[in-house]
Amino acid sequence: QVQLVESGGGLVQAGGSLRLSCTASGRTSSSYAMGWFRQAPGMQRDFVAAITGSGEGSGYAVSVKGRFTISKDGARNTLYLEMNSLKPEDTGVYYCVATDTEYYYLGSERYPYWGQGTRVTVSS
Repeated sequence: QVQLVESGGGLVQAGGSLRLSCTASGRTSSSYAMGWFRQAPGMQRDFVAAITGSGEGSGYAVSVKGRFTISKDGARNTLYLEMNSLKPEDTGVYYCVATDTEYYYLGSERYPYWGQGTRVTVSS
């Protein structure tokens, strides 16, 4: 099993920045693809960004591309999401995910490991 713990959420004004972190423990591997999903109130969980196990490849939702950057520190088993130019529509609970393959997926059903989530609120 892999345990994921997110941190870094909070309240920020539109245009501001936040950095989310996710620390993995348990049966971890630097070759595991990881990513972030978010869930706005009353909505389904949507893909935000993901990165390959090697860290050499990444993908983003259209809505965040150019504003968010995903990265990972294999030595620290930690995943990051740098969020800039935040908008009110970025508000939601952000979940860290992991899967035991090198390549990432866009569908939430392909990730067996989920964190508890960290809340991000962007005020206008």
